[in-house]
Amino acid sequence: MLQAINQQLFTSIKSIISNSRKLAYQNVNRELILTYWKIGAEIVQMERQNNIDSKTSSQIILKLSKVLSQEMGKGFSRSNLFNMRKFYLEYPAVQSVTGHISWTHICELLVIENRDKRSFYEKESINASWSVREMKRQIESSLYERLALSSGRRNKEKIMELSRNGHEVYRAEDLIKNPYVFEFLGIPEIKPLLEKDLEAKLIRHIEAFLLELGKGFMFVGSQQRITINNTHYYVDMVFYNKVLRCYILIELKTTKLNIADAGQLNTYLNYYKSEVNDPTDNPPMGIILCTEKDEITAEYILGGFENTVFASRYTTILPDKQRLIDEVENVLNK
Repeated sequence: MLQAINQQLFTSIKSIISNSRKLAYQNVNRELILTYWKIGAEIVQMERQNNIDSKTSSQIILKLSKVLSQEMGKGFSRSNLFNMRKFYLEYPAVQSVTGHISWTHICELLVIENRDKRSFYEKESINASWSVREMKRQIESSLYERLALSSGRRNKEKIMELSRNGHEVYRAEDLIKNPYVFEFLGIPEIKPLLEKDLEAKLIRHIEAFLLELGKGFMFVGSQQRITINNTHYYVDMVFYNKVLRCYILIELKTTKLNIADAGQLNTYLNYYKSEVNDPTDNPPMGIILCTEKDEITAEYILGGFENTVFASRYTTILPDKQRLIDEVENVLNK
């Protein structure tokens, strides 16, 4: 009895301390960002009132940095003051970010010149609570461009939706990326790989894999056995998506997409729909991850199934960012 009371007391006090620390951090972070925005405002207003050119402004900021660093301590380097100036110029409504993301997040976002793209990463960082490292990884892997060009919805409205609202998931196809990027595995592009080795590496890097898969994914297990008429089959990887409320079965292929791949996965989906799903679950969906996918052939391979089956390419190196940027710009300019 006494032990249970002690445990309950400890849990309650621990919760109070954790919540207080979180609120304290948020308040400090909010004031820090607001302070930096106000400093940026002072610099810009000085430039405008005195008609200062960029070269002269740079010299003033350098001197200001030295004085502030001597008298006020760290945080006022030349580069940081330039970021404060740009922060004021790019975020006239400072309330949109104060208290939501850190100054380090903001500095990374300010590097992105395209405002629509920056807006997307800002909203995703807030909605998905990305760390700075996670956000940098998503930027480096061109997540914005990959989502904009995925699912066959290559139109201006899809791209503008991403910048306005971030990545919203309403349908199964909203989850799909093309390609998926597994640079975190550290595998050279030319190195051949067995499917079991690819699966093992993904499991060892499950947190990075979940980040790449996107919103709502929870790992259920690998090599999940299903038995049909006394014959055992094994699904490579099984996830549950809490946004769509459905199981997602993933088959890994280290070759191009083949006809047999979709039929195999469709069989697994039929089994899950009949034997595994709870009454509150939506029908399961399947994703085939392969090294190559011909779009026309894929239409014939994946078409006609009652179940939802997708196929996407994966790559083990970061994609050509400029090529993806050019593709998005081509869509916007049509």
